[in-house]
Amino acid sequence: MTVEIKEIQDLKKLDVSKLVEESEAEGYRFLRRLVDQYEDGSNTFNKPAEVLYGVWDHHDQLVAIGGLNRDPYSSKNGVGRLRRFYISANSRRQGIGTKLLQKIIEDAKGHFHELVVRTDSSAADAFYRANGFSGDLGLPEATHGMVLEQEQRKKAE
Repeated sequence: MTVEIKEIQDLKKLDVSKLVEESEAEGYRFLRRLVDQYEDGSNTFNKPAEVLYGVWDHHDQLVAIGGLNRDPYSSKNGVGRLRRFYISANSRRQGIGTKLLQKIIEDAKGHFHELVVRTDSSAADAFYRANGFSGDLGLPEATHGMVLEQEQRKKAE
């Protein structure tokens, strides 16, 4: 599937209702929180090194979304948090999530030393582990993490 990953400059100008409805039907509330927090200004992905991406298919339909924030739960500097990462059910298992995650990881390098994410989904657990995240961090606010400096060293070798 041909897709285009683009930075979302203003979420209010996009119709994300299909993704929100689909995610809620699956029992996930985090896309609703994305919209609510964007509208109330509490999280607009506008701090340094923060970004929100959308993925559009060849029909120009938004099929995935995901962002990067400074981790509000960490007392350490240099920790980024993967946020509001969702792939439409019809677009899963086609590499779209991996492409989006790789784009976010690339953006995080040079700004963050570590990335974390929280999930309670076994499918998401498998996805993050398959993409280089370690699990079972023992933290209540993060289930998976990746040290970016190690990633950069591995690529250099």
